[in-house]
Amino acid sequence: MVGGGSAGLVGARVAAALGASVLLVERRRLGGDCLWTGCVPSKALLPAASAAAAARSAGRYGVRTGPVQVDFTAVREHVRSAVAAIEPVDSADALRAGGVRVAAGAARLTGATTALVDDRPVVFRAALLATGSAPALPPVPGLAGAAPLTSDTVWDLDQLPGRLLVLGGGAVGCELAQAYARLGSAVTLVEALPRLLPHEDPEAGALVAAALAADGATVHTGRAVERVEPGRAVLAGGHPVVHDRILVATGRRPVTDAGLEAAGVELDRRGTVRVDRTLRTTADRVWAAGDVTGHPEYTHVAGVHGGVAATNAVFGLRRRVPSTVPRVTFTSPEVASVGLTGEQAERTDGVTARTVRHEHVDRAVAEGHTAGFARIWVDRRGRVVGGTLVGPRAGESLAELALAVRRGMRAADLVGSTHAYPTYADGLWNAAIADLMTRVTGPVPARALGVLLAGRRRWLDARSRPGAGVPGGGPG
Repeated sequence: MVGGGSAGLVGARVAAALGASVLLVERRRLGGDCLWTGCVPSKALLPAASAAAAARSAGRYGVRTGPVQVDFTAVREHVRSAVAAIEPVDSADALRAGGVRVAAGAARLTGATTALVDDRPVVFRAALLATGSAPALPPVPGLAGAAPLTSDTVWDLDQLPGRLLVLGGGAVGCELAQAYARLGSAVTLVEALPRLLPHEDPEAGALVAAALAADGATVHTGRAVERVEPGRAVLAGGHPVVHDRILVATGRRPVTDAGLEAAGVELDRRGTVRVDRTLRTTADRVWAAGDVTGHPEYTHVAGVHGGVAATNAVFGLRRRVPSTVPRVTFTSPEVASVGLTGEQAERTDGVTARTVRHEHVDRAVAEGHTAGFARIWVDRRGRVVGGTLVGPRAGESLAELALAVRRGMRAADLVGSTHAYPTYADGLWNAAIADLMTRVTGPVPARALGVLLAGRRRWLDARSRPGAGVPGGGPG
């Protein structure tokens, strides 16, 4: 195993549990981006920012508070304590307890079945590349000289930036922009594409943009950064943005410096490792998992990859990776999606949207979070092929929708399951009900129902004649 992030950790544990002799090599820190610079620190930062936002808005509930003062040192320590609490789960001791040997150092493939770990030769029957990805800086003149922060280095900040410029309006950019705006930074978010969250439902991106503005952030979409000068960035059209720090969240690049050519591992035109549906590379004895494959860059995808690749490598199977990938942007409101995106669904014949807005979800009304919706996409046969949920805890409600898409379930299957009330899942349930009602009350079902009822009446009329054997019809 080359790499000790989510894919490598899961792959190593699965392979060891299946009886393989496993060596995991990590040159930095076990746990990877998720533990140190991704999921864990960001999800520790967000509740601190939410608490600051809630304190500012407490007046709408009749709660009187004074000016909100954020202790950034305490916030930073909370984030670090969350990382420290989870770190033992991914430690070398935990891996060794599961039968995995661990080596600190750099691994480099030298042939079809050989590698060097630092300067020590290693022979393997199968190898799993889980080397992950790293932040990529866009080619903006002057940017590199401004010492920009990335999602890897923003956690090293000791002071809250007074003026923070965030480049990139994807999930990471939106989450961090909102968090720092709520903590008290003057945030400007710039996205070169026409809208935020460009791969999600357009309405979802619009709601997140409105939420950022409500939190005090300035959002520019459809405007690229032309150049960076000391203390300011110049957007297209000459618009200047003054800043103290820049945070770049415009994408990542795969890490592929492990001697792949020597083993016959090829890269695709994007620079990611070329894999088939079973995660085998172009080298017979080498598999790859996680960000380095070019598949969606989520921790849960990397974990699934690690398990699938390890099982295939140990047993020679050809298990395929699931094509259904749930995704969540942890802004407020959250945006959770699975299956077809809105743009894909609109280009697919026979696919229809069913939407329930939070004005009609009692839990949302009670909590004052009506800026959200549940939308499912349903095909001609009534199967759920995708959907988007926007609102509090949307990521939690998404699990049911992900299962429906993965198993090819119909909207009617969701309707037939009792949902607890009042919850935000009511929106999803009522969207499914709306689809079922449309199918039942449409012109074709109405005609079929009319024929069925007419036949039923004729049958009852015949049974009710004298001698037919029903009460009032003579002897039975």
